[in-house]
Amino acid sequence: MIDFENKKYLKLKQDTSYGSKVEELIVPGEEIIDSYKSVRDGLVFTTKRLIVVNIQGKFGKKVDYTSLPYSKFSSYSVETAGHFDLDAELQIMISGVGVLTFEFKGKSDIKAISRHISQAII
Repeated sequence: MIDFENKKYLKLKQDTSYGSKVEELIVPGEEIIDSYKSVRDGLVFTTKRLIVVNIQGKFGKKVDYTSLPYSKFSSYSVETAGHFDLDAELQIMISGVGVLTFEFKGKSDIKAISRHISQAII
C-alpha cells in the first residue's frame, strides 16, 4: 500500500486516458468516471471507489494499486484554486488510514469531484 504519510501526492492533472491503467481491476457494475495523473502516478475515480496508482521502479514495471472504497470515507474537504494559488486540493479522511491529500493543477474541476464523492457517500 502507498505510504500516504510520507508522500504528499504530486500535483495531478486531468487525463482521461489514464483510466485504462486500471481497467483490469474494474468489477461488473463499476464504471470509470474520471482520471488524473502526475508524472507517472495517478488517481482513477470509479462509481464505487478511488483507485490510487503508484508506478514504482526505474522502468515502471512494478505498480501498486490502492483501492479506497467510498463507503470507507468518513469525511472529505475540497479547496478550490484561486488567483495566486492555482492548485485545487482534495483531503479525504478514512478511518484507520488517516488524512489523504491530493493536489490538482490546471483546470481540474474539483467541484465535480466533490459532487461525485458526495453522491457516493451520502
